[in-house]
Amino acid sequence: MSEATAVTRPPEPDFSAMTAEELVAYRDAENRFRASSTARAITGDPDPGAAISWRQVALPGRELPVRVYRPAAENGGRAAARAEELPLVLHVHGGGFVGTAVQSDWVNSHLAARLPAVVVSVEHRLLAPDSPLSAAVEDGWDVLRYVVQHASQWGIDPARTAVFGESCGALISALTTIRAREAGLRLKAQVLLNLVADVTETMFDHVSVTEHARTPTLAVPQLQLFQRLAVPSGTDPRALSPLYADSVNGLAPALVVVPTHDPLADHGRRYAERLRTAGTPVRLSEYPGAGHAFLSLPGVAPQAETARTEILEFLRASLTV
Repeated sequence: MSEATAVTRPPEPDFSAMTAEELVAYRDAENRFRASSTARAITGDPDPGAAISWRQVALPGRELPVRVYRPAAENGGRAAARAEELPLVLHVHGGGFVGTAVQSDWVNSHLAARLPAVVVSVEHRLLAPDSPLSAAVEDGWDVLRYVVQHASQWGIDPARTAVFGESCGALISALTTIRAREAGLRLKAQVLLNLVADVTETMFDHVSVTEHARTPTLAVPQLQLFQRLAVPSGTDPRALSPLYADSVNGLAPALVVVPTHDPLADHGRRYAERLRTAGTPVRLSEYPGAGHAFLSLPGVAPQAETARTEILEFLRASLTV
């Protein structure tokens, strides 16, 4: 993986009539833009206190790229002294049928430098006619399990592990948290931002979907395409919907961040309510007027920095021994 430069963003397509070939072409062009220096004006510059690299993870039947953020060597001091026992934050980017870990450099590099921690961002398989949501969910879980099992090779303390996801990545992170509990892997925290919590037939029945059906960063036609790709015929959508998980008790404490000007706002609210009812510690934090994916758009979303600080403080409190 490499970042391109001087790339023009493709025009928004007609999501309701997009063919498989058009999806691939749009995805590739959009991801070239998101990974470009041109996009930095929107997505933000990385924290100079973090070193960023790509790494391949050998998983069953496939290799998957991950983007790794570590405290830069020149930080010295406490970070260098604890280089072999840093916390792990597994991050999953948003986008669903588009997206790349590079779009989250701003927040992930800051977390790596300021916690300090090793942040591993999963470049999961994107939704497509031949790549349903279940594949991306497997990628999230498999990378977490691999890194924890090879903790010494990654310089992390597996006992201080958190997950952090945005949008579709928040859905993957929520399901990963549930799966970790079932596997006996104790996580310290989960951060879920503009969460997709429901991909069943009730996905569009939430009030916020109607109130914010067409916003600059997310609109219902995109969600409809997302759902079609996520749960093709023969797939059980409840198994991929955190809102309908059999049990959400005994999970890692959660920070659920909800931008209020987002079709998915009620997804986050409902899931936070379900966690609270089940006895899982949860903080619901709403950002009035913020739109979907605002954390990845610090160049145009003034509340992104406040949210980044809140996430940093929540993770610091959760991951500190």
